[in-house]
Amino acid sequence: MIAVPPAGALRATGDPWEPWRLVDPAGEVVEPVAEYLKDLQAAGRAAATQRSYGMDLLRWFRFLWAIEVAWDQVTRAEARDFARRLQLADKPARGQRRAKPVSRTRTAGAPNPVTGKPSPGPGYAPATAAHCETVLRHFYDFHVDAGTGPIINPFPLDRGRRGRGANAHRNPMEPRCIQRSGQFRPRLQQRLPRSIPDEKFNELFVQLPSLRDRALVAFWISTGARASELLGARQADADPGQQLITVIRKGTRAMQQLPASPDAFVWLRLYQARTHGLVPAGRDEPSWRTLRGTATSTRRLRQTEGPSCRHGRPKTSPSC
Repeated sequence: MIAVPPAGALRATGDPWEPWRLVDPAGEVVEPVAEYLKDLQAAGRAAATQRSYGMDLLRWFRFLWAIEVAWDQVTRAEARDFARRLQLADKPARGQRRAKPVSRTRTAGAPNPVTGKPSPGPGYAPATAAHCETVLRHFYDFHVDAGTGPIINPFPLDRGRRGRGANAHRNPMEPRCIQRSGQFRPRLQQRLPRSIPDEKFNELFVQLPSLRDRALVAFWISTGARASELLGARQADADPGQQLITVIRKGTRAMQQLPASPDAFVWLRLYQARTHGLVPAGRDEPSWRTLRGTATSTRRLRQTEGPSCRHGRPKTSPSC
């Protein structure tokens, strides 16, 4: 298997006009990617989405730099080999990962007996490979339409689905669902909602070290909002009278009011009383502050966040 060095980088610019920039090993901007990211921004894609797409493109361009093939000269043979490499190669080790021994199995580890979440394996997850294939197919579609890339997209649609959608032999009584799948896209298993038993969640909640963390988790579990959406809330966004909290949704960037449990507002009020006079007060001030110089991690909140992992309201009374 060919070695792919970690050449180039995806850099944050701090400029809202161009939030992310892909550079080659010489530090020069990769113009085809820059034009594509501009198109994504014009289509209303958030900076986080541009970063996600940019990481897939960085993975692809590193492969092209390693095999010394220009991006606009690739064929389906290079696209096929790249898809094969994602299935066989290990993920690049970073930081502390180098010191940890990893299993040589290609699949992920056994699921957690409580949450059902599998431990990550050393290789790329099928979802990562599928996302990468979709991004690259869209990237080359953009340049094929603009006339700046190859004549034929090296990431084609599935042979059995060209010119028609998937599920061609559907039930005529059911609504039509048009789908398209790439030829080099791996098959994904359907994700089932994950949850933990109420008693396990109560044990976790009791062990949270601060009133702030308890208020955050209580809001997260009762609203179903993402952790990043709750962490960005301001002091004016909580409405105890209406039992609502306002968040900015990740995809649309629109403000939305979400109903929250009464227990969540009780924990919020206890946290506000604890920090009264210690943190700045104001409608536009952040809701969540750290009193000590070292930031308290919200890792528990982010680690439990996942697709469709919302479950019943926990017993989060102040007596916990």
